[in-house]
Amino acid sequence: MPTALRQKFRDEASFEDVVAQHPEFPRLVALKIDVQRRGVHYSKRTLAAVDPAIHQIYTWEGINYPHSLLLRDGGTILVIPQPEERDPYVVDFIDGKFVLVDDGQIVEAVEIWPRPQYYDKKTSSGRLMRDIVSARPQRLDIFVTSFCHFFHVDDLGCKFCSLPYHHRQLRAENHLPTRLQATDVKECIVEALKEAGRFANIHITGGSVVKGEEVLDMEVDYYIALLQSIGEAFNAPRFPSQLLGTAFNERQLTRLREQTGVGSFTADIEVLNESLFNWICPGKAQWVGYQAWKDRLIRAVEIFGRGNVGTGIVGGVETASPHGFRTEYDALRSTLDEAEYLAQHGVTTVHTVWAPQKGSQFYHQKAPSLDYFIRLARGLQDLREKYGLSVDFDDFRRCGNHPDTDLARLQ
Repeated sequence: MPTALRQKFRDEASFEDVVAQHPEFPRLVALKIDVQRRGVHYSKRTLAAVDPAIHQIYTWEGINYPHSLLLRDGGTILVIPQPEERDPYVVDFIDGKFVLVDDGQIVEAVEIWPRPQYYDKKTSSGRLMRDIVSARPQRLDIFVTSFCHFFHVDDLGCKFCSLPYHHRQLRAENHLPTRLQATDVKECIVEALKEAGRFANIHITGGSVVKGEEVLDMEVDYYIALLQSIGEAFNAPRFPSQLLGTAFNERQLTRLREQTGVGSFTADIEVLNESLFNWICPGKAQWVGYQAWKDRLIRAVEIFGRGNVGTGIVGGVETASPHGFRTEYDALRSTLDEAEYLAQHGVTTVHTVWAPQKGSQFYHQKAPSLDYFIRLARGLQDLREKYGLSVDFDDFRRCGNHPDTDLARLQ
């Protein structure tokens, strides 16, 4: 891309200049952040070299795209394709290898996620297993339902979120079910576990459902039924798993812990500032509230145990216009202060890299600098070290979407 056009979208220091300012920060983790922040564009050579028989792909608008990428250190880069005018990295296929290219220069070799063996098999109900349980390199992903009350009923969805838009497209193109059946999920888990040594964790999530005798009871009921069915595939009372749900109250959390084999609990607060939470996540603010969300996370520690409870933030969204922090310094200080309060109470905070996506209200905004994300990742990991918190249920193997948890394996 010509320099003048590039500067229109990214008027900041180069990758090499930024990493030179952080010599102790792992270069590949910094690269992962920058690729997530800017996105990727797949060259025609790359798309032609993608092999659906061995690579994990998804079909979007009739094109087979790589699901995501792997770095040579085993790190995962979860990315969504971006148009060239937004200045993404290019994934090219050169001399028989997939590579990341920036400004015409090869930056690093990458691999495409390998396709699981169970993907082409069908459940007893006739559904393709890849449509029921998807996979990361070492994790099984179960999206119980693509419905989110905040978006589809109240029109109060999180402003950074593009998932309803993408789920609508994927359901239309791939005929995916809106809500999964527990028996289908269990059959997929049983089949996936035959791939010995590949999968280290099961991740369960879905959109928020506020209905029930108490708010969120129906969502909890969904998860309990699903987790009980999955538990039948194991010989132990608990199995390596993470539930990512809404912030449930103490009674609901106790039900989950006592009636299922789930191993850890996460409820993403998304942004660590009350006024920004109210603006960016109006549905969560209306139905739960910022202070109540934090309090419920802390109570979850009493139920699930220290080291088994986490929350996620969309790192960088705290700088969104017009109400976000004006400076990266103020945004970082405020975010880490709030994260430290949670860490003091046994809750670990992880972050994803905010990259404004098509379909979200923030699509035309600009994410913070690479320097900001490096400091945020280091700051969150420093807090875990300070307060003795593990992140085993959300580390680079079990998730791969949090640059700060990539640092945990280096300690």
